[in-house]
Amino acid sequence: MPLEQVSQKQKESTVLTFDDNMSPVKPYLIEALYRWISDNNLTPLVVADVSVSGVKVPESAIEDGKVVLNISMTATQGLAMEDEVISFSARFSGRPFLVVIPMAGVTAIYARENSQGMMFDVDPEMTDEDESETSEKPATKQTDSKKSKKNAHLKLVD
Repeated sequence: MPLEQVSQKQKESTVLTFDDNMSPVKPYLIEALYRWISDNNLTPLVVADVSVSGVKVPESAIEDGKVVLNISMTATQGLAMEDEVISFSARFSGRPFLVVIPMAGVTAIYARENSQGMMFDVDPEMTDEDESETSEKPATKQTDSKKSKKNAHLKLVD
């Protein structure tokens, strides 16, 4: 059976739309990329904007209002990727910490080794302008050689 040509009008009517009654697509994309990166024996890193309300990470891990976290199976315990939040336990400077990242705060997920992944926008309405959420974070900042590392580079993947 030969394929029919698609008219310009048909192409315009097949624009991807999201229904407000559907669950958000972002958690599915993040989980799919996590699996893809892990299945290829690479290290999945997630980037989060710490100004988003509900983000709980050690202050020593924050750099320029962002945090880059290794979410591989070997670096985390109890990793849970849900529709609204990513949570896990990890060690920072030898001390355990329960990390909580609302999906709204995730700005990227990519592989450490080759920077393949995806970036996301942060909804400006989700940012927390006052610092009340950070009161649970340690008050001391740690300066070590890790912070002097070159920032990760993301590439656009077609």
